[in-house]
This record gives sequence, structure tokens and C-alpha cells, in this order.
Amino acid sequence: MKSFLPILSWGRSYDRSALSNDLMAAVIVTIMLIPQSLAYALLAGLPAEAGLYASIVPILLYTVFGTSNALAVGPVAVVSLMTAAALSTIAEQGTMGYGVAALSLAGLSGVMLLAMGLFRLGFVANFLSHPVIAGFITASGLIIATSQLKHVFGIDAQGHNLLELMLSLAEHARQTNWITAVIGVAATAFLFWVRSGLKPLLQRIGVAGAVANVMVKTGPVAVVVATTLVVWGFGLADHGVAIVGAVPQSLPPFTLPDLSPELLGQLLIPAFLISIIGFVESISVAQTLAAKKRQRIDPDQELIGLGAANLGAAFTGGFPVTGGFSRSVVNFDAGAQTPAAGAFTAVGLAISALALTPLIYFLPKATLAATIIVAVLSLVDFSILKRSWGYSKADFAAVLATIVVTLGLGVEAGVSAGVGISILLHLYATSKPHIAEVGQMPGTEHFRNILRHDVITDPAIVTLRVDESLYFANARYLEDVVQKRVARDPAIRHVILQCSAVNDIDLSALESLEAINQRLWEMGVTLHLSEVKGPVMDRLQDQHFLEAMTGRVFLSQYEATQAIALQTASRRKA
Repeated sequence: MKSFLPILSWGRSYDRSALSNDLMAAVIVTIMLIPQSLAYALLAGLPAEAGLYASIVPILLYTVFGTSNALAVGPVAVVSLMTAAALSTIAEQGTMGYGVAALSLAGLSGVMLLAMGLFRLGFVANFLSHPVIAGFITASGLIIATSQLKHVFGIDAQGHNLLELMLSLAEHARQTNWITAVIGVAATAFLFWVRSGLKPLLQRIGVAGAVANVMVKTGPVAVVVATTLVVWGFGLADHGVAIVGAVPQSLPPFTLPDLSPELLGQLLIPAFLISIIGFVESISVAQTLAAKKRQRIDPDQELIGLGAANLGAAFTGGFPVTGGFSRSVVNFDAGAQTPAAGAFTAVGLAISALALTPLIYFLPKATLAATIIVAVLSLVDFSILKRSWGYSKADFAAVLATIVVTLGLGVEAGVSAGVGISILLHLYATSKPHIAEVGQMPGTEHFRNILRHDVITDPAIVTLRVDESLYFANARYLEDVVQKRVARDPAIRHVILQCSAVNDIDLSALESLEAINQRLWEMGVTLHLSEVKGPVMDRLQDQHFLEAMTGRVFLSQYEATQAIALQTASRRKA
């Protein structure tokens, strides 16, 4: 039971010290999460209260099922944008159908994540390479920031990609509400200054580092309070400044997603993409923070924890959630010692939903937009293009393609392209594996590439080291390499395939080995294998390949060359 309910492990050793640390972290994260939750609900096209609802029960469920001590689960920018993109083609924002579709999307994502966890499919996330993820997040950050400019300037603009959004913003620029623009621009500038300039200022006047860090993290709350008071005090809502308005003063309600086959069919692909992206973002943050304290994260159990959290969101008025980077780092830095910190955060948000929602009636949407813009622009990192160009042109092409597709066609097309490109990159890289001809290093039993080292070779023996597992995509390539090498040198009488790096041989590759063996035999050349790993050897024996092979299997490459040389010398004497 402990493997499926991690709370049974850490809960038994929970003490007063952990309680104190978790409570302090929860207070700080709650203060930070209130404006974030409201802002990400706005980004997803949902009422503000949906952000609070999506941050209460999901966190409680993750506390029970999750394995990270610091991961803070809730709405995040990229998943909120993907939610809006997925639902925009199904229902109109502000309608009941839109809200129900959001519940269904969270429920479907939860089921997928839960199933992946139960069937131990956490490895699926590995199909998204880090450069592709970085490119996708960079492009998404630009789209998200641009999409919020309509709230900053108080205009109506629509679009699902960067070009559509910019054209729409330009088209409606004359509608700018200048009071809203002043609030939005001032809030954005202040939040950027808080991130970079507030802490040095506080330290110069003698504020302790820990207190300064807390004050920096609560910057969004300060701007929320200030702009709300300004709008209320000067009656700016009557001058066209869009405000949050009435937010229900209640705990998350019990809701039911729509399970109609037609709607689920429309949401199937978006739910899968949201699940994969959400899991990749979450597990990356969780593992990074866990490594700092030498703790272990179980990816498959994380899938179960995130699946439970999304199911909780589906039945309590929320929308898809995952582990957030910024608030998880804040949770970690604030001293969160166990997942209980998340539960205390949920309690704090529940109290806020019950008691504080009337206070945000006059909160301008421009402030929430500013909060989103500042948060997502910190994720934009174009340096990945320079790093990937200098390291691998294939990775650079993948990153660039992901950014261009995301900016040009939208987030769903971008993440689909990212997944496809990651898989194609893997197939391309392994379809032409590195195959080195090796020789013996003088005075040793080691064999190295003849192009890189001065080695000893035998004109009658050619040794090819295959630096990749053999499967359907590269089996024919191995055939071609062997055929060309033997054809251009009539003196060759033995070919040794050094298999030290071969971890697997599938049926297609086995058939290629059989073809190589047959062709070499017809040319009067013997095929040998060396350094074959145990599991690979077992499969070769099961298929009777070794019985048909013209040569032998040697434990080491040195043993192979010595035995063949001895055999050749014996034949010459005879």
C-alpha cells in the first residue's frame, strides 16, 4: 500500500518540526497562489473562482498520492493556454458548455495520467526531448504574454497563434481604454521591478535575506491590493476598466463532467497532449528539487498523483492542473519538508474562497494579465537556439521547428510537432548508427577506432564495433556497411562484429544478421561475434542463429583476434 499511498510512509514520521516548516511554506505559497490562480483561470477562459477551485482539492489529492515533498500542484500557464485552445473550438467562453467542457478535459486528462501510472508508462515522457520542450515553452510564453495584452489595454482581441493575436491587437488598437492601459502597464512594470530590483533595495536598507525573499514573492499580492483599492476608490469600473466582479463565496462545488462520446472524442487528443506536457513539466520540477535534498521521485507514482489531482479538479469545478515551476520553487525555498505543506496551502485557499472573495470584486483584469505576463516571460529562453546550434544541428532544427510551428499554428500543433520531431530525431539518429572499424592498441587487450588511434590490424580480419542496438530502422544500414567494407578488400577472410554496445536485436535485425552471414559465406568470409551481452545471446540462441553462423561467438574482442590468428597460422602450417 505504501507504494500507491506515499502518505503512509512520510506520515508516520511526521513531527512538530516538519509541521512548523510546512505551515510556514504553506502561508507563503498561499499568498502567492491566490493571484496566480485567478490569473490562470482568466487565461483558460474561465471565471476567476475556477482557479481557486482547481487549487484546493487537487492539491489535497496530490498530497496523498504524490511523491514530491515540494511540488505545488495547480493551474499553470502553459496548461491553461492549452485548455483555452482546446475548448475554443467546442464552446464559447462564458457559457455553461465551456465550463463543462473544461471539467471533462480535466477528467479525461486525469484518467489518462492515472492509467499511465498504473501501467508504469512514465517513460512515455522521454519521447519529448529537452530542447523541444524548451522551444515549446518559449513559444508558448510569447503567445501567452501576447494574448494578455488585450486585458492590459482593455481591448477585444482574439487568436490562437502569435500572428492572429498581433493582427487582432493592431486591428482593435483604437479601442484602447487608457485608464486600463495605465493600470496594466504600471502593474507590469512594477512586477518586473519587484523581480529584479526590490531585493537589492531591501538588502541595502538592512532587511534580512530571508525576509527580503518573502517580500519579493508577495509582490503580486501587493499590486493586487493596490490596484483594487485604486479602482474601488476612484470608481474606475464606471469608466470602462474591466474588473473580476462577483466571485462566489464558497468552497469548491461538486460538479459532473460531460461524458458524452461526442465531446470526449473532441477532447481526446488535447487531453493527451495536456497530460504529456503537464507531466513533463511536473516531473522535471519535482526531480530537480528532490535532487537538492537527495530524495527520490517515482515517475509512475507521480502519474497517479497528477491523475488523481486532475480527477479532483473535474469533480470540483476546476480545469486541468499540474505541478508549477515558480510556486514549487517558492515552496521548496520556504522550507516545505513534506507534501503536507500542499494540504495546508489547500486549507489556506479554501479559507480565502470562503472569506476573501468579496475583497477582489474591484480587482482589475489588467492586473491579473500583468501577473501572467511577468510569470511567463521568465520562461522564454531563446538561448536554447544558440546552445543547440553549437552542439547539434539536428537539435537546433527540432527546436526551431517547434518554436515556428507553435507561434504560427498554435500550441496544439506545436506540441504535436514537438512529439513528432522528437521521435523522428531518435529514429534518424539510430537509423545510421556509429559503426567503427577497430584495431588492437599496442601492448594492451583494448580495441579502438582505427581512424583515431595507432592500432594493430590484421589484413585478413576486419572488426566492426556497432555502437547501437539493432532494430528494424538500422538493420539494413548494417548490411550495407559490412557489404561495402568486405567488397573493397579481397584479402578479408574474417569479419568480427563487436557487440559490446548492442543491448537488443529485434527480429528485423536478426534477419539482417542471417543475410550478412549468408552473403559473407558466399564470398568465402567467416562471420564472428564478440562481447555479446547475456540477454542478446539468449535471444540469438532461441532463434538458432548461432547454429547457422559460419563463425564463433567470443567472450572478448582480444580472444576473438587471437583465436582467429592462431587458426590461420595452423592452416598455413598444414
